[in-house]
Amino acid sequence: MKILFIGDIVGSVGREVVRTHLPFLKERYELDLVIANGENAAHGKGITAKIYRQLVNMGIDMITMGNHTFAKNDLLTFIDSADHLVRPANLEPRRYGKATRVLTLKGKKIAVSNVCGEVFMNGVIASPFACMREILDTVDADIHLVDFHGEATSEKIAFAYAFAGEVAAVVGTHTHVQTADERVIEGTAAISDLGMCGAYRSVLGRDVEEILARFVHGEKTRYTIAEGAGIFCGAIVTIDEESNQATAIERIQIRP
Repeated sequence: MKILFIGDIVGSVGREVVRTHLPFLKERYELDLVIANGENAAHGKGITAKIYRQLVNMGIDMITMGNHTFAKNDLLTFIDSADHLVRPANLEPRRYGKATRVLTLKGKKIAVSNVCGEVFMNGVIASPFACMREILDTVDADIHLVDFHGEATSEKIAFAYAFAGEVAAVVGTHTHVQTADERVIEGTAAISDLGMCGAYRSVLGRDVEEILARFVHGEKTRYTIAEGAGIFCGAIVTIDEESNQATAIERIQIRP
């Protein structure tokens, strides 16, 4: 079983680069499942119903979120019925949406879960380690896949070791910079960060000149998303269908 995890989709450039490359990747790797982080899909912060439908129609099977989950008020009008979307289990408010969704593929129950790290993150009200333990204790699934949306690489790596052998994949999101630490730990594929899909000439997807004005000159800036050619980042995880454990992880980076 081959699963593509797509890094944070940032704005319209990110959406377009996914639309461009996903058909080719599906055919080349004979993908069975596509999971993408969509918390920056709507102009860099949050997601709307229209963009949610766009991503699903592109062929994305599950959309994970992060600290910007509730940035758009529109989300509350559809999150409870959005069966292709999961939100972080430990991010407030917790009463909206689901943190784990289970789908059936090739006779297997596959659980896709989303948690946020506690280090340098706001709005996180519970330990991701405790939340994941509760998910494993209460959700009936053959294969568990986790998007760990966090700032600190140490916390993400520790999480992967904590649940090594119990989950098939722990992929990091949030920093928008792809890391080169992909590994398989006791049947668990792990990477600290998938990277992003967004404008290549940018600062994490944001306009370069605006960020320089802020850092160099101390100016107050808006939240302008960069335009131009896009980069696609993600990773493909191979799972053995007999053991339900990962056997390989391959980084994907397509530059303009």
